[in-house]
Amino acid sequence: MTIPDTAAEAHPEGGRTRRGGRAAKRDSMADAFDQPPFRQLTVPFPPTGLLSEDELESIHLASLKVLKEIGIEVLHDEARAIMRRHGADVREDTHRVHFDSDMVLEFIAHCPSEFTVHARNPAHDLRMGGNNIIFAQIGSAPNCSDTDSGRRPGNQADFRNFVKLAQMHNIVHCLGGYPVEPIDIHAGIRHLECLRDITTLTDKTFHIYSLGRERNQDGIEIARIARGVSAEQLRDEPSCFTVINTNSPLKLDIPMLEGVIQMATHGQVVIVTPFTLAGAMAPITVAGALVQQNAEALAALAFSQMVRKGAPVGYGGFTSNVDMRSGAPAFGTPESMKAQLIGGQLARRYGIPYRSSNVCAANTVDAQAAYESVFSLWGCIHGGANLVKHAAGWLEGGLCCSYEKMMLDFDLLQMVAEFLTPLDLSEDALGVEAIREVGPGGHFFGSPHTQARYKTAFYSPIISDWRNYETWAQAGSPTAIEHANRLWKERLATYEAPPMDEAIREELDAFVERRIREGGAPTDF
Repeated sequence: MTIPDTAAEAHPEGGRTRRGGRAAKRDSMADAFDQPPFRQLTVPFPPTGLLSEDELESIHLASLKVLKEIGIEVLHDEARAIMRRHGADVREDTHRVHFDSDMVLEFIAHCPSEFTVHARNPAHDLRMGGNNIIFAQIGSAPNCSDTDSGRRPGNQADFRNFVKLAQMHNIVHCLGGYPVEPIDIHAGIRHLECLRDITTLTDKTFHIYSLGRERNQDGIEIARIARGVSAEQLRDEPSCFTVINTNSPLKLDIPMLEGVIQMATHGQVVIVTPFTLAGAMAPITVAGALVQQNAEALAALAFSQMVRKGAPVGYGGFTSNVDMRSGAPAFGTPESMKAQLIGGQLARRYGIPYRSSNVCAANTVDAQAAYESVFSLWGCIHGGANLVKHAAGWLEGGLCCSYEKMMLDFDLLQMVAEFLTPLDLSEDALGVEAIREVGPGGHFFGSPHTQARYKTAFYSPIISDWRNYETWAQAGSPTAIEHANRLWKERLATYEAPPMDEAIREELDAFVERRIREGGAPTDF
């Protein structure tokens, strides 16, 4: 089977067609295979509050104490100058910045509690905040794997395949970064090639990396061109997002702060996410790690509002623990789930959309990968996460993007989406007449009530095998990972690029090619 790995192979005209023919009949790949339509998901029940108000307040007050008495090391000169102008206590000899509690809360109050992230296809616009939940594909894995070819470094062909799978599957709402890092493209121009691929192979909103001013500015301009809007309209309509990781403990480095400045100035979304591993880069207690997470998040979020009041932001939580025997990060643990729930409580206390992740530490697609991912995902759902990063494909603690794991995660996410769908409680759904018709001792298989609904009554999994043992054994005893391997290849073979206006494609190509000629972003190699 030949699987196309470029847009030109997948679409004879390289995606430069206007909507027409078969493309006019579909706004998604929903008719290529059986799947639910693309839709914004909401959580119909309140998030779980693990802590009482008094207990939550103790973390909040401890965080403010850290910011005031210990401070944050800020390495970006312009950022320190902005902080000083807005009342922070900046100590240039140590680059340490101390924040008064009232000042922090004053700026945090300007963070919007809800906003829309705009895609080039308006049908894929996303609402961030409230009870909305968004699933983003894995981002930033250096390696990828499948059961045919094994584990390998990231490359452009696999990168494109993962991006196509994100476009094809409606349960993936947006791109959460490069699903795998294509190291066969030079780092100076990688962002240009990758974002061109993302904006032509998909029509969903996407993440850009804050790794220097040039990458931010190029990414923002690519988002503007892809949507066909002015810079002014883009500033008012966020169309891409970035994740700002603090350098835990208590440090904000130059690339991350530059990212906040560029994205907030241009009205794009900044998701601040401290990476606080209890016992390594944070205190070994979950409470202590959360105090540090909250202090670091509040400092960067307040700074975003110093740059531009009302700039769209998210409060990210990535607190987990380490294996104290090896120092390796652990995910999907009871400690990480507690941190997810409390992180959500903190985000809601400040009225800021919340980001969490679907992660695991497993090295292969096995029972560990499944139960750790389920634990992580339920931490997201019950913690009130609005953005779930790494929702599909994550393996090896984020060091690998797996084709088979991605397919299993698609199934899991679709099951979650079905679970979140409100129950039909109409008179017909309550089924009193069907119960009357069947009566005592009967069965409902042949009743009109069942016959009218049986094809769509229940979620139909794409991986689970519900056959009895004998039938399953006669079929060769296939495993879930074997099914997932077959499925991603079958589905990828049906990919078609979403339509893009010819003039927009030409402008996009012209911009990317010009920036490539100019050398893209500076590197030291």
